[in-house]
Amino acid sequence: MVLLISLLLACCSSQALTAKTSNIIHGNAPYLTFDGGLTSVTSSEGFLWITLSNGVKFTPASNNSSIKPIKLPNSGQSFADIGMLVPTDSNSIALNSLIGSPNNYWGDSDGDGQGFNGIAVTGNLSLSIVDKNDNAVARNEVLTICDAPYKVTLMSTDGTLRTRYGVPNSSSFSASSTTYYVNPNEHPKVCFAKPNLIYGSNTEINGIDFRGPVSIWNSNKGFIPQSTNPSSYHLNFPTTGANNLYFDLDIGGAQSLIWPEKIEHGGITATLEPNSTGTSVRVTLTGPAATPSQWSFSGSNNILRPELPQLFELVGKDGDGNAVVKYGFKLKQWFVNRGSKKDTAMNQALWCRDIGYRMPEVKDLTNAACTGAWSGPRCEGAVGATPSSVGNYYQRRIDAGFFTEWGHMVFYPNAGIGNDYFYWTSDSVGSDQFIVYPYGGDFYKYDASSDFYVFCSLP
Repeated sequence: MVLLISLLLACCSSQALTAKTSNIIHGNAPYLTFDGGLTSVTSSEGFLWITLSNGVKFTPASNNSSIKPIKLPNSGQSFADIGMLVPTDSNSIALNSLIGSPNNYWGDSDGDGQGFNGIAVTGNLSLSIVDKNDNAVARNEVLTICDAPYKVTLMSTDGTLRTRYGVPNSSSFSASSTTYYVNPNEHPKVCFAKPNLIYGSNTEINGIDFRGPVSIWNSNKGFIPQSTNPSSYHLNFPTTGANNLYFDLDIGGAQSLIWPEKIEHGGITATLEPNSTGTSVRVTLTGPAATPSQWSFSGSNNILRPELPQLFELVGKDGDGNAVVKYGFKLKQWFVNRGSKKDTAMNQALWCRDIGYRMPEVKDLTNAACTGAWSGPRCEGAVGATPSSVGNYYQRRIDAGFFTEWGHMVFYPNAGIGNDYFYWTSDSVGSDQFIVYPYGGDFYKYDASSDFYVFCSLP
């Protein structure tokens, strides 16, 4: 009997032990953490921080740079001076190379994942930097106020964190991204003076490059200021003018400034209209002009002659009256057109004389040269302004002709200008006289008895 009981106990004990040891021990899954293990997170947002050279750190939670861009501590800094997890020589990095020491962006309550290759993670962290025009920017590029604010976007994919041992041994996290808007440590300034840009690039007519030098002309933005020194304002656009022509000042590091409504010098007025954000100021020139009734009138019919040259300085001030932004230019030539009235070269010259002006020369209107594209016998005998273009079309420059500066005239709707047709000049060869085509600045000789438009010049 005792033997039977002993056998039964041994049997049952063995079955009980087998039942216990066959159950898997469930612990806790590994997790992402960005505070030394105090908090577990299910988002990769913690990878998306940046630090400035002065130690100030920005995270997605503290990022309000879309409203107030981040200003770098020092002038002349590049994006390599902004700290982040993405290396300076790359635009992306695998999260697996970030998760371990010294960052230790993971935790496991059960102690799993220790040792060599004990923890692994899938996913990537990537970086994108573009300027305000969405042009890609290199990490070592120094920031400039005219291309700001820059957008620094950090993006982390979703992924899985996995330990070699433990049950469960994995957890997933979601993708995240954030964009930091960044400005250089630079004062606001005028970046461009933009007249009509039509016929100012190399893409509008096949084989024709209307662009000036890159230090003077940007086909998307206009003329680049050449001087901030009042003694050299004559180097800036414009040097020529006519009634109701306008250009826009593109302001970098924009803020709402107080601009004068009007500035008047010698019979010419510059009217200033800033936009609501402070990024642009429209400057409209008004001055002596012929009325429609004067277009058809012949005989003594003087029009006011402005005093030239005239220096204009446009100053934007802050609320305390301090000058923040300045732009200056010097007008040395004023043009009056005869509107839609076409006539012979002689009659147009007489009309210019009667209003107290003169018919312009080719070089007053364009810097085209009788060479290269659009050239031939019909342009021989006249010379455009200097520096010369490489062909019989203008290339956008300052102080190199009226059309060269202002571009296609028909895009100034309130200037009372005729169609995009030929304009007479005083240059002649035999019985022919030269005309200039305003849309591209090319010039040709025509029979002087033909009827074309005219711009009259002073001086």
